[in-house]
Amino acid sequence: MATFRACVAPLLVPIPLLACLAFANSANRDAVAQGGNLSKVICVLHPTEGNEVHGSVVFLQKDGFVEVTGELTGLKPGEHGFHVHEYGDCSDPKGTCAGGHFNPTSKPHGSREAGQRHDGDLGNIKADAEGKAKINFQDRVIQLNGPRSILGRGLIVHADPDDFKTQPTGNAGARVACGVIGIAMP
Repeated sequence: MATFRACVAPLLVPIPLLACLAFANSANRDAVAQGGNLSKVICVLHPTEGNEVHGSVVFLQKDGFVEVTGELTGLKPGEHGFHVHEYGDCSDPKGTCAGGHFNPTSKPHGSREAGQRHDGDLGNIKADAEGKAKINFQDRVIQLNGPRSILGRGLIVHADPDDFKTQPTGNAGARVACGVIGIAMP
């Protein structure tokens, strides 16, 4: 029951963020309302309790794939699991309200290159000696539109690398950053 209470606790949102949410680009907002085609979504990541990870990730729809780019800081050097999770809920200090990996097709957990994987399995990102990770890859599974859209879902960065074997999480450890994937200004 403690987890449930944490997940429904009120979330304090800074006024500038509320303004951004209130005045989202009308063309993109209309596209979503009409079931249209989003071409760009963004996730601003914030640290979970006791962590320092910050950054943003952009998902850009291209012909037949989604290009994923971004930069994070505050990570420990090395690899970190990087996954889209079921819920766009970062209200719990540990990020647990984001639920499990986004897996609308009930596939086993796997690497980004695996034939069978969760839609949300985006592999590992690697932080340099200063704790900075630059993200730049293409993915042919995630979708910005339709019933398997990642819009409104959570993006989680984990403390440890994903081993691509352990089911259903990849044994990637604690959640060090959480963000909600939202409509981006084109």
